[in-house]
Amino acid sequence: MTNYKKIPMTRRSFLATAGIVTTAAALYPKTALFARSVAAQPPVDGAISLAGTWRFALDRTNAGANAGWFTKPLAAEANILLPGILQTQGYGDEITADTKFVAALPRDMRWYLLPQYKAYTVPGNVQVPYLSQPVRHYLGVAWYQQDIEIKAEWEGKRIELLLERTRWQTDVYLDDKLIGSNRSLVAPHEFDLGIIKPGKHLLTIRIDNSMLKPDYRPDGHAVSDGEGSTWNGIVGRIELSATSPVWIADAQVFPNLSAKSAQVRVTIGNVTGKAGKGTLSAGGVSTPISWSESGGKSVIVVPMPNASHWSEFRPELQHLTLTLSGDQADHQKHVTFGMREIKADGNLILLNGERLQLRATHDGGGFPLTGYPATDVTTWKKIIGICKDWGLNGMRFHSWCPPEAAFTAADELGFYLQPECGMWNAFDKEGAMFALLNEETARLLKAYGNHPSLIMLGATNEPAGNYAKQLPGWDIAWREADSRRLYTDGPGRWAAPPSGAGTPFAADYLVTGSPARGPKGWFGSDYEESLNTVRRGTTVPCIGHEIGQYCAYPDFSIIEKFNGKQAKYAAFPNGIGWGKVPYMQPGNYIIMRDSARAHGLLIQNKSLAHASGKFQVACYKEEIEALLRTKSYSGYELLDLHDYLGQGGALIGMLDAFWEEKGYVTAEEFKRFNNTTVPLIRLKDRIFTTDQSLVSSAEVAHYGPAQLTGVIPTWRILNNKGKTMVTGNLATCNVARGSGQILGTISASLANLPAPACYSLVLELAGTSFSNHWTFWLYPAAIKTEVPPGILVSNSWEETKDHLTKGGKVLFLSGTPDKPSSDLALTTSPIFWNRLMNPSRTWMLGLLNESKHGALTGFPTEDHCDWQWVNLLPKTVAMNMEALPPVLTSVVQPIDDWNRNLRLSMLFECQVGNGKLMVTSFDLSDKGMEQKPTAESLRKSVLDYMTSSKFKPQNKVGLAELEVWVPTRYIAPIILNSPPATSDVADPGQVNSDGL
Repeated sequence: MTNYKKIPMTRRSFLATAGIVTTAAALYPKTALFARSVAAQPPVDGAISLAGTWRFALDRTNAGANAGWFTKPLAAEANILLPGILQTQGYGDEITADTKFVAALPRDMRWYLLPQYKAYTVPGNVQVPYLSQPVRHYLGVAWYQQDIEIKAEWEGKRIELLLERTRWQTDVYLDDKLIGSNRSLVAPHEFDLGIIKPGKHLLTIRIDNSMLKPDYRPDGHAVSDGEGSTWNGIVGRIELSATSPVWIADAQVFPNLSAKSAQVRVTIGNVTGKAGKGTLSAGGVSTPISWSESGGKSVIVVPMPNASHWSEFRPELQHLTLTLSGDQADHQKHVTFGMREIKADGNLILLNGERLQLRATHDGGGFPLTGYPATDVTTWKKIIGICKDWGLNGMRFHSWCPPEAAFTAADELGFYLQPECGMWNAFDKEGAMFALLNEETARLLKAYGNHPSLIMLGATNEPAGNYAKQLPGWDIAWREADSRRLYTDGPGRWAAPPSGAGTPFAADYLVTGSPARGPKGWFGSDYEESLNTVRRGTTVPCIGHEIGQYCAYPDFSIIEKFNGKQAKYAAFPNGIGWGKVPYMQPGNYIIMRDSARAHGLLIQNKSLAHASGKFQVACYKEEIEALLRTKSYSGYELLDLHDYLGQGGALIGMLDAFWEEKGYVTAEEFKRFNNTTVPLIRLKDRIFTTDQSLVSSAEVAHYGPAQLTGVIPTWRILNNKGKTMVTGNLATCNVARGSGQILGTISASLANLPAPACYSLVLELAGTSFSNHWTFWLYPAAIKTEVPPGILVSNSWEETKDHLTKGGKVLFLSGTPDKPSSDLALTTSPIFWNRLMNPSRTWMLGLLNESKHGALTGFPTEDHCDWQWVNLLPKTVAMNMEALPPVLTSVVQPIDDWNRNLRLSMLFECQVGNGKLMVTSFDLSDKGMEQKPTAESLRKSVLDYMTSSKFKPQNKVGLAELEVWVPTRYIAPIILNSPPATSDVADPGQVNSDGL
C-alpha cells in the first residue's frame, strides 16, 4: 500500500521500504533432478480467490471518485472477467486514424497524414504502420467491483488483498472507505485491509492506466503501445488472505557460500498498536524476537551444510518455512532461494567464484495474444526453454520487469535474468524521477529479491537528462543495501566514474553499445581496444548492449497467427487467456503485405524472407563471434532472438514474434556459434585464389561447467557436397573456462582444390558436440577475361541499342551514377532495427539469387547474399525495375525494405527484338575486376552463359520501354516521413509524453 502524495525518497527511507537491513552428459545434468516445481508466488493457505465476474464501469471523465461510485453497487449490466483486461472483452475505443497511442518517435505520430497510408485511415480499415495495434484502446479510469464474503474463521485476523499484476495506479475501497493506492509497474499491488468483521463487504478497485507523472518516456516497455503495454485490468492472482495481527511482512534470504549458511532478514508487521515479543524459527533454528507498536526487524541464520550452489548447470533450489509465534503472532511464510553469490572482479563477473559469460536475449514484454505478460510458470518455461535451445542462458527485460512466474521458471531451469525498473527516462533536476526509481527498486527487490535467477538489475534503459549525476548514487546505495546481485545504472548509456577517469565506476558492470559492437570486430577481429576506451583507464565488466539488430524480410503468413486460432503456439499454451479476442492486430504487417502485392513481390514472399534471413544469420554469427573473441567481455544481450512488434516493426529475430522458427535457421545451427563452448577462428579473408594458402589462428571460448581435458581440436575443409577435401589436427590440450584460448594454427594450401567453388572450414573439438564452421570461396588465380566472339560488353547505351537492333548479344554494364542515391546504394550489412525508425540508414536486406541460373554456374552461390557477394557490393547501386514489366525477373535481386518494396535488380536478362540483353549493375569492367577475383569470376560466368545455347531469355522487352527506363534506372521514389525529425533517431530524453 503506497501513498503517492509524498516527498521524494531519501536513501534511508527507500532502504526501509525495501525491508532489507544493513564434455559428457554428466557435466550437464538435467534440470529436473534438482528443481522442485513451485507456483509463482505460492498461494497462502486458505486464501480466497476473487477470480470470476466483476461489475465494471468506464469512467471517461474521471468523475467516479468524487461521485462516490465506490459507495454503492455499480450497474450490473456491465460485467467483466478477472483476471483479464477490458480491451479484449469488448471495452475501450475502436482504433481510428488519430488514436493517441503511447509512443515516442515523432515521425510516427502523424502517420495518417502520409499519402501512402491514406487507404488505412478509413473507418473499418484502420491499420497502423508503426506497431501491431491493440484491438481497442483506452487510457483512463475504469472501475471494478465485487461483493466479498469474509469468513467467520477470519474474525480478528488481518486481511490482505493481492493484485498480482495491474497497471498503472490502483485505488482500493472497502465499503465506503479508501484503503490505499499503489502505482507500481514492476511488482504486485498489495493492500492491507486491516481487521474486518466477517460477512459481506463491497470491494471496489479504481484503475487509471493513463500516462502519470512524473513523465515516463512513452517508448518505455512498461508503458508503451510498442509491445502492447497500455492495457487496463488485473491479471494473475487476485486474492484475499488472512494473517495474525502480527505477521511476517517480508523475508529476504542472503546466502553465504563460504559459511554454508543463509541469513534471513525478516520484517515484522503489526496492526495491534502494541509492542510484543515471540519466537522466530526456520530450518531447525529459533531465535527470540520482539517488535514495537509498528512492527520490527530480525535476523536469523540457518545452516545449509549440504546445499549445492545454484547456477545454469545445477539449478538446485532451497526451501525454508519461517514461523513466527508470540503475542498475537501466529504466522508462517515460505521462501524459496538458491545458494549462489555473484560479484564483479576487475573486468570479470564471477558467479560462485567461477567466471560468468552472459548470453542473453532482449525482451520488451510483447504478448500478442493477451497483451499482458504471462503470469503462469508453464508459459515462461516454454519461452525460457526455447531460449536455452538456441544456446542462450539469460534474458534482459528492457525497461520493464516480468511477473513472478518468469523468475520462478528461470530459477528452476537455470536461467539468468536482468530486469529493469520499468522506465526509459530522462531524469529531471528536481529528482522526482530518481525518487520514483528508488521506490520501484525497493518494490521490485521486495517482490523478487530471493530468486537466484535475478543476478543483475538495470535502473533504466539508455537514460538521459541528469542521469550522470543521479544514477551513481542508485548503484552505490542499492549495492550496499542488497549485494545479492549486480547493478548497472544505464544499459546502453551509463554514468562515467563519479570521481573521474581512472577511478572506479559506480555501476558494477557496463552494458556497452555502439563503441564495442558492429562490423569493426567481424572477420577475426574483436572489440578489446574499444572496451579499453570505454573503461577509461579502470577495470569494470562489460556486456554487449543490444547486439545484432539485423533485419530479415517478413513472412506474411505470420498474419494468421494473430487471430489466436493456431492449433498450438510454441510459447503461448493458454492462447488468448480470458479474453474474448486476441489483443494485438497485425496492422503493420497488413500494410507491408499490401505494399508487396502492389509492387508484384508478394508472389516471392517466402523466397525473400528465406534469402534475407540467411544473410541476417550470417551477420549475427560474425557479431557474436567477435564478442566471444574479446577476452574481457562478460557476455552479450541480443536484440533480439525474436521479432519486435513496435516502432514500425523490427524484424530482427531468428524467431517470429510468437517465438516460432521462421524456417531459415534451426536452433542447432545457431548453437554452433552461440553456446557454452564455441570453437573460433581469426580469419580476415573469405575470398581466396588457388595460389594462396588458408592460414588462421584457432581458439575457443569455453564457459561450460568445468574444464575440458584431453581435447583434440580437429579441422576439415569440406566442399559444397560435404566431402572432406583437407583435414588436420591441432595439439591435444585442456580447455579452461574463458575466452581467447589459442588452440593452434590452421594452415592449408588451396592449390589442389577445384575452383571456382565454395568450401567450409570446420573446426571441432573431437569427442564433444562442439563444432563450428566458416564458408569461404576459392577462385582460380588466373582467369581469362577476354570477351568471347559475338558478344558486346559495353557501358554505352547507344552502343548497346545499335547492337541489339542488329540481333546481337550484349552485356550492358549499367555502371554507377555520378551522384549515387543513398536510397538505391547497396550496403554490406542489412537494415539495422528498421527503416521507419532509421530512414537515413540502409534499405537493403540482402540479395535473392536465382542460384541455378546458367549465368551463375561459374559463380558458386546459394539463393542468398553471402560474403562473396558482399565483396562486390561497395560502391554499387541497385537498378530500379518499377518501370519495366513485372514479369521481368532478376537473376540477382536486391531485397528492398518491406515498407517500400521496390522491384530492384543487379543482374537480369531479356530479349529485345532479335537481340539478347544481359544487364548488370555490378562493376564488371576491366577496372572493376582489378583486385577482385569475385568480379572476374562473375563476369566470366555471365559471358560463358551468354555464349552457350542456354542463353534464351524468356521475357521480351521492347526497345522503347528500355529507352524510357535507362534514364530513370537509378532514381528512387521520394517517400515522405512526417513530421521531419531533427536527427535520425529521437533522443529518448527529449521527447514529450504526447509524442508531438
